[in-house]
Order: sequence, then structure tokens, then C-alpha cells
Amino acid sequence: MIRRLAALAVLAALAGCTAAVEPETPSPFAACDGLTGGTTKSEIPDISLSCFTGGAEVRLRDLPTPAVINIWGSWCGPCREELPVFQGLADRADGRFTVIGVDTKDSRTAGAEFAADKSVSFPTLFDPEMTFANKLGATMLPATVFIDADGGMYVHRASMDVDQLIEQVRKHIGVTVTR
Repeated sequence: MIRRLAALAVLAALAGCTAAVEPETPSPFAACDGLTGGTTKSEIPDISLSCFTGGAEVRLRDLPTPAVINIWGSWCGPCREELPVFQGLADRADGRFTVIGVDTKDSRTAGAEFAADKSVSFPTLFDPEMTFANKLGATMLPATVFIDADGGMYVHRASMDVDQLIEQVRKHIGVTVTR
């Protein structure tokens, strides 16, 4: 009986050692370095979220302003359409404003795979519990937060195409972006 139990233990150990482990998808996002130095007068909720790439948490009230924050998830159909539009905006920001994403209610692997597939690389925070969206009352995604230079905040609660996003940036943070 003892030999049989020992043999079963060895088989169980070997099975665990040979099981395939799926590697985590590397993050396609830029690091969150430089996402500090903003105003604490901002209307944005005073919470901190993890940078998708790791490192110290980012306090949202410390973001440089003006800023555009896109809240998305790889599981969200409209988010999947819209996220590349935000990459285009980030590419044209030219230091005049900050563009970041918040991957929410998602897994790191799913978020990284989707973003890599769409060539999305702007800095992104990770919020698996949907804390930020819930604090904003954004029950449906995507949602976009615009923070002007004085810390004023506006939440847009629908997906946008390029022209709509350009108009919202001009209207809510006062910066003109060309197509």
C-alpha cells in the first residue's frame, strides 16, 4: 500500500513538472515614466492604478495635464474598434497633452495580445477590478476622460471615431489636433 501511494505521488509530481505553461504575452505598452507632475486640484477620483508594464502605481491626480484617458477592455467590441484611434491621437499629441489608457476588467494576457495585434503602445494602466470606471459611474465601455490644464474633467461615455475624438479634444482640453 505504501509503495502504491509513493508511486502515485511520483506520477503526480512528474505530471505537474511536464505540464505546459503558457508564457505571458509581453506588454506592448510604453512605461509609465513621466506620468506624474500634474495638479492635485483635478476633479478626477483620487485613486492609484498599476502601470501595465509594472513599476510604481500611478496616482491619477498626479497625471500631467491636459490629459486624455481612454478606459477600455479587450472584451469590449466598441473598445476594440476605438483603441487604435487613440493610438493615432497619442502619436499626434507632440507633448501638448498626455494620452493614456486604462485596461479594465480584463486579464493582462488578453489586453496585451489585443494591443499588440492593433499596434497600440501608449502608456496604459491596469484596472482588473474596474475601480476607476466605477468611481466615474461609467458602467459601459468605452469611456474617455478629458482633463483640461486647470484640472477640470469631462467624461465622454461612448465610442468615437477620429473626427469625433479630435472635436472632443478641442472642446474639452482646448488643443487642436489635425487628422
